[in-house]
Amino acid sequence: MSLPVHLVPSLDGVGAGSVVRVDGDEAHHAVAVRRLRVGEQMALTDGRGLVAVGAVEVTGKRSLDVRVQSLESVSAPSPALVVVQALAKGDRGERAVELLTEIGAGRIVPWAAARSVVAWKGERGAKGLARWRATAREAAKQSRRAWHPEVAELATSADLLNLVEGAGLALVLHEDASESLASRKIPERGEIVLVVGPEGGLTDEEVAGLVEAGAHAVRMGAEVLRTSTAGVAAAAAILARTPRWG
Repeated sequence: MSLPVHLVPSLDGVGAGSVVRVDGDEAHHAVAVRRLRVGEQMALTDGRGLVAVGAVEVTGKRSLDVRVQSLESVSAPSPALVVVQALAKGDRGERAVELLTEIGAGRIVPWAAARSVVAWKGERGAKGLARWRATAREAAKQSRRAWHPEVAELATSADLLNLVEGAGLALVLHEDASESLASRKIPERGEIVLVVGPEGGLTDEEVAGLVEAGAHAVRMGAEVLRTSTAGVAAAAAILARTPRWG
């Protein structure tokens, strides 16, 4: 069984024999929820590729000290997968973020598509973004990721076009596309951008603009998936054809 993983702000300068203090909610979860005790093994990560393994040395109500036994630097996953996820109603957006994080997305970009039912404005937008980021953080720890995904600020359609233009490969999921995802060659390196529309689908204007910016519209099959599952299914199909899953 793999060790429990907890997130710390930094592991810079840490090596074998160092003591790392874990504070706040992370420590509370380790001690009160997971019930880690002195002498038990655990892993710490900064979410940027460093992973320290050590033994719990001291515990408190909202803090614990870990004596580091080993430190590993994990290379960033390549190719990098960026998923643009249109805002969705209810908890479907957060569900998509959770699963995309578990499957290996490196960056998740919330997007206010033309047919998105939900609007992130003002305080509601700040709360929505905070929920997505918290969901990604917890899912990354659960799936033992050394590199945690970035959840970007809400993107406009103009932001999305710039993202597509700079990608090594950009794919737009569209049920009426003539090209299948399975037929598209997937690069082994660089950045892959995957665009997932909202419940009501993408408008013709959105698809045309993305294609003009360099994206390829692709379909996955005869079935039409929910926005909360379409990106996950496509990400799995993509990653299965890269060295990351090889």
